[in-house]
Amino acid sequence: MDYIIEMNNITKEFPGIKANDNITLKVKKGEIHALLGENGAGKSTLMSVLFGLYQPEEGNIKIRGQEVSINNPLDANELGIGMVHQHFKLVHNFTVLQNIILGVETTENGFLKMDIAKEKIISLSEKYNLSVDPDEIISDITVGMQQRVEILKMLYRDNEILILDEPTAVLTPQEIDELMGIMLKLVKEGKSIIFITHKLAEIKKVADRCTVIRRGKYIGVVNVKDTEIETMSEMMVGRKINLNIDKSESKPTDNVLEVRDLSIKSNREGHNKNIVDNVSFNVKRGEILCIAGIDGNGQTELIQAITGLIQSDSGQIILNGEDVTKKSIRYKNTHGLSHIPEDRHRYGLVLDYNLAENSILQQYFEPSFNKKGFLKQYNIKEYGEKLIKEYDIRTSQGIRTITRSMSGGNQQKLIVAREISRNPDILVAMQPTRGLDVGAIEYIHKQLVIERDKGNAVLLVSLELDEVMNLSDRILVIYKGAIVASLNPNNITTRELGLYMSGSKREG
Repeated sequence: MDYIIEMNNITKEFPGIKANDNITLKVKKGEIHALLGENGAGKSTLMSVLFGLYQPEEGNIKIRGQEVSINNPLDANELGIGMVHQHFKLVHNFTVLQNIILGVETTENGFLKMDIAKEKIISLSEKYNLSVDPDEIISDITVGMQQRVEILKMLYRDNEILILDEPTAVLTPQEIDELMGIMLKLVKEGKSIIFITHKLAEIKKVADRCTVIRRGKYIGVVNVKDTEIETMSEMMVGRKINLNIDKSESKPTDNVLEVRDLSIKSNREGHNKNIVDNVSFNVKRGEILCIAGIDGNGQTELIQAITGLIQSDSGQIILNGEDVTKKSIRYKNTHGLSHIPEDRHRYGLVLDYNLAENSILQQYFEPSFNKKGFLKQYNIKEYGEKLIKEYDIRTSQGIRTITRSMSGGNQQKLIVAREISRNPDILVAMQPTRGLDVGAIEYIHKQLVIERDKGNAVLLVSLELDEVMNLSDRILVIYKGAIVASLNPNNITTRELGLYMSGSKREG
């Protein structure tokens, strides 16, 4: 059997943890090979070894049958290996063109030759239906477009082996379908793709074979078309998973949150329409209200205004009967509001703080953690350890683990643990399961239902249609900044919900 990649018996250790424990991965030329595992199973670590970011303690790597030593990403590139990381490696104030050629610039007499590079990028973009404009600034384009730039970076360098680390975690359903099409086209051209994910439906759609790892150990490799989703799920988690949410009928009582005539102007040049347009709704104790919409329809700005990250241009936000429109984030946090943010790195965590420090970000000034300006370290330690245990947060060094070093899914679990543990009157959850594996999704769904059943309110924003339909007691659809429908999930189909979200259908 000819393999383009063989990673044999790879072991990689960090202080306190064996991230990869004797793992073997073999990829055939021209296949999409999925690497499946829970958050923190060691998938990204294994790929970082292949890309030269880490050196293994044991094992060897063969590329095209030859044993190689990959000491850094430059070595990996020389061998035709490219990687799109889970959190993109782009310079935000550079153009698409500048990002793609960074490190492999064409020069003549000391001057950059941008024209040749631009022509090659446009030609690659057209060939693979990537529709990327080389002159756009990275900070002005969507996350889906940024990912296409990362793929173009690999194609520009003529990489034949493409590693995609959780490529769909931050994409809309439409962008995911487009990416799958691009991946299939790439393998037809003879590229080989390693697809790191924990989304089983996506593996079924595009992958040829799948290697499963669990808690750093190799579990097995399967042919995807011959294997049931339930089998792969059980291999990944080690037990049966139930994503059908058991919840009783909701019994809503009084309003916790009221949003009245809220509007936010667009800050983009040439756009004079409101990005949030005269939105009104309420969320009651004992219910999960979901705002459903395709990404970019104003839900991000609406939630940022409610939680205090930005100011609205008009309208009111009423929390527990009090007008908090102009109040600070801290005031809202200490008066009953918790927030699981959409962007966990920008708004959810201080990445260079450890787990314990991140667990008390909104409470460090309270008497239980602070005495006369000094932090009560023992109480903080106890609290952090409690969250780790209750929410199954996987770490290498417990509460001392620097948050940056944790897997994306475990960072998300830390935020969810912190926000729910403050026992809020309303939990505002924006994409709470983005980037999580099936076991963690099952757990977080249960937590949201428990919050509801305790008599608290949950305001959920999700792009996942199944999540919206399964969790919601009521659904509001947002389209172009306005609420276009109020729906009962029991009375509509997923397809109908999709039509409302795309603007093809409105309530009469």
